[in-house]
Amino acid sequence: MGGLKIEPGPGIPNGLTIPAADLTEQFARSSGPGGQGVNTTDSKVQLSVDLARVSVFSASQQRRVIQNLAHRLSGTVLTVEASEQRAQIRNRALARQRLAEMLRDALATPPPARRATRRTRGSERRRLAGKHRRSEIKANRQRPTGE
Repeated sequence: MGGLKIEPGPGIPNGLTIPAADLTEQFARSSGPGGQGVNTTDSKVQLSVDLARVSVFSASQQRRVIQNLAHRLSGTVLTVEASEQRAQIRNRALARQRLAEMLRDALATPPPARRATRRTRGSERRRLAGKHRRSEIKANRQRPTGE
């Protein structure tokens, strides 16, 4: 399979293609049920990329990816596994899809900071009126007094 194509999105308007030389694929036997095939075929795929050595990232993109995926990294290496399918080729495609989505999300620029605003007078009045109505409903549940 060729390089890893990352679709255009926020932070990467033209998309990216990570060359196949920067990717490392390893294959292993999948766990779990599956009959005879699971014991004889290496259908599980582990796709790894060293984010510090990817040549297509700019310095700011590299910092952003490593910062956003820090919880998933081993050093600077990001690894994705796929073993849901029985065929190795489908697991390879699934692992590439997962890695591309993960990198695309990590490359996205952070949203602008929220500006603090105050509640409007009308919304405050409606909120208090609703609390008052609810209070009256609960007060009317009490037993009537002997008066």
